[in-house]
Amino acid sequence: MEIERYRGEMVENIRELVDKYLSISNWDIPEIDEQKTMAYILQVFREALDDLEEEWKTKKAP
Repeated sequence: MEIERYRGEMVENIRELVDKYLSISNWDIPEIDEQKTMAYILQVFREALDDLEEEWKTKKAP
C-alpha cells in the first residue's frame, strides 16, 4: 500500500501529540505523577483509535 511510506511520519505525529498532552498536564499540575498521566494519555488514544475504527467499519459506502 502506498500509505505505508508514511508510517514513520504517522508515528512521529502521534509521539508529538502524546508529548503535547504530557506537557500540558505538567503545566497544570507540576507535581503530577508522570507515569499515571502517560498511561491515561495512551489509554485515551487507544480508545479514540478503537472508536474511529468502529466508525469506519460501520460507515456506509457512497
